[in-house]
Amino acid sequence: MAESNFIDYVKILCRSGKGGAGSAHLHRAKYMPKGGPDGGDGGRGGHIFLKGNSNLWTLIHLKYTRHIYATDGAPGYENTSTGKDGEDRTIEVPCGTAVYDAETGEFLCDVTRHGQVVRLLRGGRGGLGNWHFKTATRQTPRFAQPGEMGVEKAIILELKLLADVGLVGFPNAGKSTLLSVVSAAKPKIANYAFTTLEPNLGIVNYRGQQSFVMADIPGIIEGASEGKGLGLMFLRHIERNAVLLFMIPADSDDIAKEYAILCNELATFNPELVNKPRVLAITKCDMLDEELMEQIRPELPQDVPSVFISSVAQMGLTELKDLLWRTINDEHNRIPEDLVHSDLDERHRVREEDEFLFGAEEEPDVEPENAGGKMSVEEELNWDDEYWKDHYENPDDDFQVVN
Repeated sequence: MAESNFIDYVKILCRSGKGGAGSAHLHRAKYMPKGGPDGGDGGRGGHIFLKGNSNLWTLIHLKYTRHIYATDGAPGYENTSTGKDGEDRTIEVPCGTAVYDAETGEFLCDVTRHGQVVRLLRGGRGGLGNWHFKTATRQTPRFAQPGEMGVEKAIILELKLLADVGLVGFPNAGKSTLLSVVSAAKPKIANYAFTTLEPNLGIVNYRGQQSFVMADIPGIIEGASEGKGLGLMFLRHIERNAVLLFMIPADSDDIAKEYAILCNELATFNPELVNKPRVLAITKCDMLDEELMEQIRPELPQDVPSVFISSVAQMGLTELKDLLWRTINDEHNRIPEDLVHSDLDERHRVREEDEFLFGAEEEPDVEPENAGGKMSVEEELNWDDEYWKDHYENPDDDFQVVN
C-alpha cells in the first residue's frame, strides 16, 4: 500500500490569514497643524477555500503538501487608505471529499460537485483605523484596532468515491472481472485473495445512450469492521453509492450465510448502509445448468432481487444491467445532496495519518509595520461587542458554500 498512488485519507494543517491592524496616523499637511486622525483600516486576512475538481481522483497531491497557509492582511495607511487584503488559498480536492476536525473527529463539510467552492476557514477581519473613533469629546484618538487573528486548524480529508453501484463481496467473488467486462476499466485480476488493493471505477454503458458508474472495492472478510483484512479501509467508498451489488460465487458452501456476513459487516461499519437498496448477483454460473440454478434459487435471500451471472461467459449481464438501472433510477433510492456524515471514530481513522506530527511554524509571527497604536485597558473592554458590531455586518459562518 505504501507504493500505491491512491490516497483517500490525509491530514493537513490549514491557517487563514490574520487581519491587518488599523492605522493610528494623524494627518500632517502644510497650513493644517491639527489635521485630525486619518488612519485607514487594515486589510482582511486570506480565506482558506475547498474547490471540487472532477479531474482529480485521489488526494496524493496533498500527501506532500501538509501546510496550507493564507497570507495576512496589510495594515492601514494614512489618508484613510485601507490595507491590502491577504491572498486566499484554494485547496482543490476530488468530488466526494469529506472534511473532519483532526482533533475531535467532528464532521465539518464536504465537496460533492465539480466547481463547488466551500469556505473552510475565514480570514481575520482587518482592524479599524483611528478615524472611526473620533468624537466631539475625543477629537484625536491615538489608538487603532488590531486585526483579528486567523484560524488554525488541523483537518482530515477523506475521499469517498461517487458511484451509482458499489460492488460488495468476499475476495475472489468476481468483482474485478465483472467491472472489466461491463466497462473499460482494467483492474488487476488474479487467482488469489485481495488481488484488488485499491478501489476502481468504471463507466458502464447501458443500451447505447445511458450509462452509470460502478465502483469495485477490495474484498470484505468476516471481521472487516473490526480491522481485519482490507475491507475496513475502503468501506467508506460505498457510503455514497445509490445501490449495493452483493456478489457471491455459485460454488459457495452457504450463499445465505455469506450474504448475512456481508450485511453484518456493513451494518457494523455504518448502520445507515443497512437502508441502501441491494441487488444480489450469483457469480461464476457458467459451471451451473438450469436444474442446479432452480435448486439454488429457494436458498437465496427473499428480501433482495437476485440474478445469476457469469462474467467470463457473458451470461446474465444484460439482465443484471436492467435490474441495476431500474434500481438506480428509482426515486426512493436517490442519495440526498445534504448527506449527513457520521463523525470519525477509532474504527474509521488511519493510524499513520493521525500520528503525523506537523513541523514547527514556517512563518514567524512578526508585527507588521505601521501597525498603529494600542488601546488602553478601559478602551479594550467590550471591544468586540461594541465596535465590531457597529462597523461590520455579521460575518458569515465558516464552511459556507460559495458556489
